[in-house]
Parts: sequence; C-alpha cells; structure tokens
Amino acid sequence: MTDHDNVPDQEGRGRVLSLDIGQKRIGVAICDETRTAVRALAPILRTNWKRLLIDTEALISSFDAKALVLGLPLNMDGSDSLSTQDVRRLARNFSSSLKIPVFLQDERLTTVEAEERLRDAGVPQKDLKRFVDSEAAKIILIDFLSAQT
Repeated sequence: MTDHDNVPDQEGRGRVLSLDIGQKRIGVAICDETRTAVRALAPILRTNWKRLLIDTEALISSFDAKALVLGLPLNMDGSDSLSTQDVRRLARNFSSSLKIPVFLQDERLTTVEAEERLRDAGVPQKDLKRFVDSEAAKIILIDFLSAQT
C-alpha cells in the first residue's frame, strides 16, 4: 500500500480505479485520464479472493488504470472495525498481486451520501441496492482525487 503523497504521475494523468468493498457486492468507479470526471461502473459480486483478483485485473487492464483505491470503512471515531481489517488485508493482497499502487481512502458516510444522491436523481427505492455500492465507490474516488490537489 502507498501513502496519498506518493500518487503516481503527479501531473494527474492516467485513470484510477476505485472499489467499495462490501460483503456481497463491490462497488466500482473509474476516472478519466485527466482525473477530472468520475463515473460509476457495474458492481462486482464478491465471492472469493481469486475471483476478486481476476475481476479487478480485468478492470485495470480494460481501462488501463494506473492506481487502485479501496474505500476504508473506519468507525465514526476513526477506529478500525472488522470490515476495516478485511479491507486492509485485501489492500495488502492487491499490493503484492498487482503492478499498480494501491491506496486506502476513508469512506465514512459514503453509502449514506450515495443513497441520498441516488434518491435525488430519482432512482426508485427498490433499485437503490443495485446502484448504491458503485455510487459509493464514485464518491470514494472523488474524495481521493480531491485530496491529491
């Protein structure tokens, strides 16, 4: 894993992939090459590590991503939870398996914000579960990119 201060290509070029790690689904978002526009992608179903690595490598390859950001689910007081430990473990696994740097980004309240954004956009309540994880990944990536400027 890498510190925020060591983001590759400080000129802000190259796509960054973001994952919001959930127990059943993993939200996915990507930015453009100039790191100015971020969009949500279809979520990934979470099964096992090998499948997650294959799916993530495919996304990295297809978008030519230069870095990976994982949302870090800290408790409101900033302490770790069981989910935080899981994401830290996945970040270590990704770091040793991928050829791009892996970053962690605080994701507190991103799911709440994602639900609000989707409701404001007119997404029906019955469809929120389908979109909320990737919308949260989008917010995580926006926050990460904002911290770089």
